[in-house]
Amino acid sequence: MALRVLDRAWGEFEHPAAFWFGVLASATGVALHLPMYIGARHMHYMMSGMHPDAAMITGMALILVGLVAALYGVLPARGGEIKKSAQRIRVTAIDDAPIRGQHIALLVVLAIAVTIDVMKPATLSFVAPGVAQEYGLKSPANPHGHIPVSWLPLMGISGTVVGSLIWGWLGDRIGRRSSILLAGILFVTTSICGAMPGFYWNLLMCFLMGLGVGGMLPIAFALMAETIPARHRGWLMVLVGGDIAGAYVATSWLAGWLTPTYSWRILWLIGLPTGLLFIALNHWIPESPRYLIARGRKEEASAIMARYGATVQEIPSDAEFAESAEGAVRSSGLRLLQRPFLGPTLAITVLALGTGLVTYGFQLWVPTNLQHLGFSAVKSDYVVRNAALLGLPFTVLVAIAYGWWGSRRTIVGLSVASALALSGFVVAGNSLVHHHLALSLLLVVPLSAISSVAAVVSAYAAEVYPTMLRSRGSGLAAGMTKLGGVLIIAIVVAATTIPSIAMTAVIGAVPLLLAALLFLWIGPETKRRKLEEISSELLATSQAA
Repeated sequence: MALRVLDRAWGEFEHPAAFWFGVLASATGVALHLPMYIGARHMHYMMSGMHPDAAMITGMALILVGLVAALYGVLPARGGEIKKSAQRIRVTAIDDAPIRGQHIALLVVLAIAVTIDVMKPATLSFVAPGVAQEYGLKSPANPHGHIPVSWLPLMGISGTVVGSLIWGWLGDRIGRRSSILLAGILFVTTSICGAMPGFYWNLLMCFLMGLGVGGMLPIAFALMAETIPARHRGWLMVLVGGDIAGAYVATSWLAGWLTPTYSWRILWLIGLPTGLLFIALNHWIPESPRYLIARGRKEEASAIMARYGATVQEIPSDAEFAESAEGAVRSSGLRLLQRPFLGPTLAITVLALGTGLVTYGFQLWVPTNLQHLGFSAVKSDYVVRNAALLGLPFTVLVAIAYGWWGSRRTIVGLSVASALALSGFVVAGNSLVHHHLALSLLLVVPLSAISSVAAVVSAYAAEVYPTMLRSRGSGLAAGMTKLGGVLIIAIVVAATTIPSIAMTAVIGAVPLLLAALLFLWIGPETKRRKLEEISSELLATSQAA
């Protein structure tokens, strides 16, 4: 079994030796950063002001060499020709195909991968207080600092915006599985953020971390859209994407358990083992059959389609391609802003922006604001963890509603419910600190329901756009979510103060209500419909108009 796994992993890339050398060099480079971190244990791992030693400098060089080698290893020759060939290929799951063991294994692996992916930006919430304390940055606990700690999440979330757009393009060029592997290597290498002595080095590493995180969800959802039967596709994508709440539970638990002993830095350093696990899990993630066929690897594509119950349609002639629904769509990001996709794009953009404003305007500062209200660092982490745990069953209910009630009605209902719950923080204000049960119950919505909204908007974008635009459409949804975060954090940086819980609740509630109205007006329903049927209907509506 192990030999078969190694044989498959070795032969799937253009230059496999270069890729695996890159993984080894990157992991070794990260390990060489650990001696300085361990050497600072007598100072409670506070490394501010220390100078990099020879091992750390060597590690940085190895990481750079490893990243270049890994990229070279997965970059195919004739990438432009492969992309052009892929435009004529459509891969869809058979609508009445049963859920098989392969589907379940894929869903489990993707759920773990999404959890690891989301833990990266979620960590920003829990490292911010420690970073502010060590570097003397401006925060609610240190209002006299000069540089706002908000710069740290701003760089991280800005990286995710850029990453969301890059990975959508990269997935079509080098394959979705290779793109996920590259993201995993970035997870490994950016864990050195936990060993960086200087604050500005932390900012750079956070930006690079964001590049890797930004593309995971769009690529995973695009892959699921091609392999999961239509009658199960929507709710299963929401269920997997909703594991964002699980990531928040895991991160808050680790923060409460590890940071009192090993400082905030340990939350970044665990990116080394989790990143390597992420890379190992890719054995169970199939490459897109559409990409394999475009590369001429039809036997491998056929084997994957047989396992997952999928079919392929190739359009051989230019005339037939021009007359097809796909031929009417050019593979360009600007096409998302033109009819017939302008309406869905507008609705998705507003909902994604609202989700980002809540996620990075509200969730990001919950631990900091709770400490400002009188909670200890450990207590605030556990309050967040308990609220996220209470919300996990809610994620399952949302997934069921998406499949049974329909995508549009679920989006509208969830957006309105989230906005109403956020209004509770506006009404109650700081008095919630004296009512722990009410605080935990109200936190369920911005921690779990908003995670479900993020999953829903990603799943919807993977369904509503045709094959040629699916990666870009999913990337747009993810990018706009992160852009909402960039906007709110940039405001925080400019104001040099962290907004209160009530203020961030107001900022997030307004776009959620607007998005609900837009989906009622112009959002097409995707419930149990073929992907081609959805895009063909949009094109027909545009032509009729």
